[in-house]
Amino acid sequence: MVSAERRVVITGVGIVSPLGSSKEELWTALSSGRSGVGALESIPPGALPITCAAEARQFHGKIEDFGPLDREQIKAIRKGLKVMCRECQMGVAAAESALADANLGPGQTDPLRTGIAFGTDYMISLPDEFTEGILQCIDESGHFDFTRWPTDGMSKMSPLWLLKYLPNMPASHLAMYNDLRGPNNSVTMREAAANVAIGEAYQTILRGSAEVMVVGATGTRTHPMKIIHAFQQEELALGNGDPTRASRPFDRNRSGMVLGEGAGAIVLEDLRSAQARGAMIYGEVLGSASSAAVGRSLVARRDQAMTNVLRTTLASAEANPNDVGHLHAHGLSTRTCDADEARAIGAVFGARAQPIPVIAAKSYFGNLGAGSGMVEFVASLLALEHNYLFPVLNYDCPDPECPLAVVTLPGTPPGSSFINLNVTPQGQASAVMVRRFE
Repeated sequence: MVSAERRVVITGVGIVSPLGSSKEELWTALSSGRSGVGALESIPPGALPITCAAEARQFHGKIEDFGPLDREQIKAIRKGLKVMCRECQMGVAAAESALADANLGPGQTDPLRTGIAFGTDYMISLPDEFTEGILQCIDESGHFDFTRWPTDGMSKMSPLWLLKYLPNMPASHLAMYNDLRGPNNSVTMREAAANVAIGEAYQTILRGSAEVMVVGATGTRTHPMKIIHAFQQEELALGNGDPTRASRPFDRNRSGMVLGEGAGAIVLEDLRSAQARGAMIYGEVLGSASSAAVGRSLVARRDQAMTNVLRTTLASAEANPNDVGHLHAHGLSTRTCDADEARAIGAVFGARAQPIPVIAAKSYFGNLGAGSGMVEFVASLLALEHNYLFPVLNYDCPDPECPLAVVTLPGTPPGSSFINLNVTPQGQASAVMVRRFE
């Protein structure tokens, strides 16, 4: 429920995505219909059946990728890069950009009243981390000798190896680089993590535990081991043909999700704090929800989970379905998930006098893991700012199983509010409602 005492607004945004690493680059790509999907370059050709992906090719993990920083931050981040995996680097970079966008440099907030909520995927070591140690344990016959690993193999690994892959490290690094000593929480909920983190931060400010919260999410599905996991468990677009046509949310001819990588971050702030310092306000958070639903055999019931969060988010915001200007759908581009999502949207918004406009930024960059929800959230904020929606790419043949008002024409009004919706393959869903600040 919206607090009578406090209102929570968004005062900064930052991204690292296949469409660029600034809000200007993101909006230019979305508004012009330019896809970020291309040939997969980070893995040798032929190593895996997949040929296309949405990689953040402009992000190299160099200090220049982290936005405006003061001298001490430059020294600290440059030193810390060696203990950050790529996901962590992207998350920190997006958050530093969001702080800069909010004009909140070091020392400009009360450290004890400024906190962090950060969402991640599960993180996995790259095979390269183990290569030298494994080679030391190969016997004369060419087989791996497990008995030699504790002495010959482990000693070849970096003693700081594990720090690179802990999912709480993006939030930890941010706290250290910016002297943020307020509430600090990490959420490992895959694609649902971004909205859950926003909801956590929103509630933290509402209850008076912080004035400012840095909220982010980072993820990748282009990690070689995660690609293998995806092949084993999910529906993938292999990339045959034009890669920019591979991601097709809600289209009858969709063939699976496109894998990608990226991160996003926002700054949430108590309205009184934001107004006192003359901050630009992108929007106001009204409510949020999360839910998990599985059957008795532990098969995900994504449609039920999404229905739950849409209804609960509306209740949290004290709103009804007609109050929502547009819905930013998960839009995974798989046969099953899109149909599940369409059923959930129909169950909650089907009685509206006018169908709710539905957008899906994954048509531009596929599934960025935990980072998707936050980049999509920022995309809808920018749509409110520019006062029109970007079209969904590759929506050529409506699917009767997905009877939605998918936005295909540029210039469609965004309304004055939106709901951002995400779900995991395991049936964990999350949503957040935001309105234009007035």
